[in-house]
Amino acid sequence: MQSVLLPVAEDPTVTVAFTFAVGSQHDPEGKEGLAALTAEMLVEGATTRLTYEDILDALYPLATDYAATVDKEMTTIEGRVHTDVLADFIELLSDAVLQPAFGKEDFERIRNDAINFIANTLRYSSDEELGKAALTATVFGNTRYAHPVEGTLGGLRSITLDDVNAFYKQHYAQNRLTLGIAGGYPDDLPAKLEQACAGLPAGAPIETPAIEFRPINGRELVLIDKPGADASISLGFPLNVARGERDFYALWLANSWLGEHRHGASRLFQVIRETRGLNYGDYSYIEAFPDGGDLQMPPVNVARKRQLFEAWIRTLPNDQALFALKITLREIDRLIEHGLTDKQFELTRRFLQKYSTHYAPTTADRLGYAIDDAFYGIEPEGHLARFQRIMDELTAAEVNRAIERHWQTDNLVIAIVTGDAAGLYRAIANGAGTSIEYPIQMPATILAEDREIAGYPLGIDAGAIDTIAVTSIFA
Repeated sequence: MQSVLLPVAEDPTVTVAFTFAVGSQHDPEGKEGLAALTAEMLVEGATTRLTYEDILDALYPLATDYAATVDKEMTTIEGRVHTDVLADFIELLSDAVLQPAFGKEDFERIRNDAINFIANTLRYSSDEELGKAALTATVFGNTRYAHPVEGTLGGLRSITLDDVNAFYKQHYAQNRLTLGIAGGYPDDLPAKLEQACAGLPAGAPIETPAIEFRPINGRELVLIDKPGADASISLGFPLNVARGERDFYALWLANSWLGEHRHGASRLFQVIRETRGLNYGDYSYIEAFPDGGDLQMPPVNVARKRQLFEAWIRTLPNDQALFALKITLREIDRLIEHGLTDKQFELTRRFLQKYSTHYAPTTADRLGYAIDDAFYGIEPEGHLARFQRIMDELTAAEVNRAIERHWQTDNLVIAIVTGDAAGLYRAIANGAGTSIEYPIQMPATILAEDREIAGYPLGIDAGAIDTIAVTSIFA
């Protein structure tokens, strides 16, 4: 057990986080979704002292709750409360993590919710998340990273209550626990929580599944055939750069210029949405960014040893999908070939030096980053401080060298959720043109550039195209 403490005397709230080194990569084969289901049983189920209904009744007057974040390699149970009611909240939160009842009714309810998420929400209500999940599943092949954190239908249906009990006993152990406490907490709180956690098993030596990138030869395309859907594009390739490394921060700057999340000034947004009005969002990433549709700033407690470069070209008409794909690949290629100009570099650096100060606006956010720092081994300086320091030190030449070292488009995976899988397959396999028409008169310079984009070679062989029915994905 290790503790991450962030005392802030003037903060009238306290955040407590129990982070365990266990995630969906530890799901047994055939039981995909077990890690997420176990965590949800802790935060949405009864304890040995109270029913779930009693817990909700007890939390209501405290004006708070607690929740679980489960990712590939870590699970965090976290809550935040005002110091006036801290003692009552700590008792509820500690019981949830340390004294779960694992009742049958809770299990059936939570498992059914998870099944419905895969069968209905992921498949039919979130094309962007579906495309991202398909990209991850394809890049990571048969590794334990491949399946969604929430699981698969077959995996969830095979999980029993005994599986949950066994998984909890095996993985919720002291040697996997990072205890995080932040805010205006009393001096004796860390010792009290550490003593309570001493009731967890010591834990066997941690065995981490081997997550190796499979070879990607050329450009591979996965079409998720979803009748009636517009097109949502995700593309990416493995990235062997981790948070904390100097090249990581150089790539962050380059990526911010290319596709900063939810920012209209980035290059992809400008050329796809702002100039041509094809869709509503075009962004890129060098770290996992789950639930991007709900977030403005990068998430915490989703730390991973293996990362992808990703670009998300959010929903557009099917007949414009290949044109938008060509724009995206062409822009990445141009950045790799030419790099950033001194002006582009300096403008982006100044933006990030200010914008990054908003990554952790609350004490709870700073605690999340501190826990991630422990995962990546970048204490005591920490990611946020290192980010500011290296931004001050970087040069345009250094950023451009990092782009050349780590980015490429020759070997990557493209996933498209589409209502016209057959049409896209034929267009790519036959090398059909990708002209585009606008409802208004466009400037001659844009039309000239469009002709160049139309001639950009996708370079996708028919044999490298796989079509998956939406009714069968993550079955």
